[in-house]
Amino acid sequence: MYTTDAKRWKASLKEYARHNRKNPTPAENHLWQELRGNKLGAPFRRQHAIKSFIVDFVCLAAWLIIEVDGSIHGDIGEAEYDSGRTHELQECGFLVLRFTNEEVLHNTSNVLKTIAEHLAALYPNYEPK
Repeated sequence: MYTTDAKRWKASLKEYARHNRKNPTPAENHLWQELRGNKLGAPFRRQHAIKSFIVDFVCLAAWLIIEVDGSIHGDIGEAEYDSGRTHELQECGFLVLRFTNEEVLHNTSNVLKTIAEHLAALYPNYEPK
């Protein structure tokens, strides 16, 4: 499923997504190990382009986006940008869940439980593993 146009993908997003996949934060890498290979019972992609954005993780079948936020996301300017970005993604029909690095690294079970609860509500073929 393509969620951005080919021109935008080739011009700027492809290399940025590739860079992010090769250089994940510790929290992103930790969560990816839990999501990859349908471990939660749903297919996820990482560093996927949607419109003009690269999202950390997305389950396209459930229209669910997972964002992992570092401390910079607490800055006022960054928080405003995140809010606008979330709104735009929601306008496309996606639900956006945000977790902090600390939540992902130190409370993984609750993060996965929250994701699974949303998958159960959004993904008609969802069968938890």
